[in-house]
Amino acid sequence: MTAERTANNLTTGSTWKNIWFMSWPMLFVMFFNFLVSITDIYVAGFLGPEIQAVVGFVGHLYFFIIVVANAISIGTVAILSRSIGAGKFDDAVSTARQSLLFGAICAIVLTLPGFLFKDVIIALSGFTGDVRETAVKFFVVYVFALAPNYLVILTNAVFRAGGDVRLTLVAMFFVSIINIALDFLLVFGIFSFNGMGYIGIAYATAISMTAGTMICFLLIRRSRWKGIFSGRWNISYNLVKRIFILSWPAALIQISWNAGTIILYNILSRLQDVSITAMAALTNGLRIESFIYLPVFALNMAASVLAGQNLGADEPDRAERIGWKISLSGVAFVSLMALPIFIWAWEIAAPIAKEDQALAETVRYLRITMLSEPFMAISVILAGSLTGAGDTKGAMIAIVSTHWIIRLPLAYILAITMEMGPLGVWIAMALSILAQGVFMTARFKSGKWKKLQP
Repeated sequence: MTAERTANNLTTGSTWKNIWFMSWPMLFVMFFNFLVSITDIYVAGFLGPEIQAVVGFVGHLYFFIIVVANAISIGTVAILSRSIGAGKFDDAVSTARQSLLFGAICAIVLTLPGFLFKDVIIALSGFTGDVRETAVKFFVVYVFALAPNYLVILTNAVFRAGGDVRLTLVAMFFVSIINIALDFLLVFGIFSFNGMGYIGIAYATAISMTAGTMICFLLIRRSRWKGIFSGRWNISYNLVKRIFILSWPAALIQISWNAGTIILYNILSRLQDVSITAMAALTNGLRIESFIYLPVFALNMAASVLAGQNLGADEPDRAERIGWKISLSGVAFVSLMALPIFIWAWEIAAPIAKEDQALAETVRYLRITMLSEPFMAISVILAGSLTGAGDTKGAMIAIVSTHWIIRLPLAYILAITMEMGPLGVWIAMALSILAQGVFMTARFKSGKWKKLQP
């Protein structure tokens, strides 16, 4: 059974055509994710800056908990795309089956400690009193949605590795529609249903992910991947070992990024009278900034699959050309997106940041971070090529080092020691992204990733 008959082979033909084939569905997927994220914050804005801060913090904390699923998905894409590029689709199906089983087990194992240590985990935020209690309740609902979330992430990774990105598009369209509708329905109510208040935002996520799992399984049944359900559901030690070797650096990247964001919230919480305003501004700014991430992460995912398939087909030079083309295209596109956000930051932030001080701080955040967006783009997209090639350690070194050596120490020094307040944190974030872009470019240019055999 050949990959050409059973999966979308991206190792021949026009590189620009292949880039477009992979990118446009992922761009819509990222747009759907953005709509969900921005809706969460928009709805929370009606409930006050405290709820916005909670939604932002717990959202990042939740991403920290699903780091295992994201890491497994990166290892899965690297292995699956190589198999497909080499024409070994049966091996890809077996890997996909074991990846889903492994991810489900990890989610179940993590659910219990997440629930038992919820108070300790939320204490990292620096929230006090009623705000902390609100965050705990919010977090508990997310914890019990781990398993369906893991399965959605890993199923979409399987689709993506095989070039079946339209299946991912279909799945995430329905997940997003359900989540957005439930945000308003569960929080504010309708007709005789009075609504659940802020906790409805969390339940909207949990319900939509559960529905998403069922949708993903239905798509598997009706696609070329239906063989996943017909094989033996066992786990190969060697395969788990391979996934682990590829995944732990990716996991460390996720841990570093999300732990770093939590620490930034903690630094901002020390700013006394402006702490809540600053944390709300960070939440609002990250959500708005995530609009720019849409094409970047779409291209990151496309670059990962294209690199993996072409290396599997023994086409390293083609993989490199695609890496440069896709990353430089992303830089140009992101630069065009960042300019209007810089100019009209106030008008863009106003619908989300409804309180005057939070709005002003959000605008300042946006205008500083927009200057670093081109470096963010090249860093994230080249990281996609590196991880697709199996060079997860190279991507890890570039991201983790700049985060913990530059961003966090500098944020504390500027904001607390030098008493610059939130402005110091925004400057530290921008400078660390600039350094990250430079380091990632150097790693990709070295070409070491072309010789790896994940």
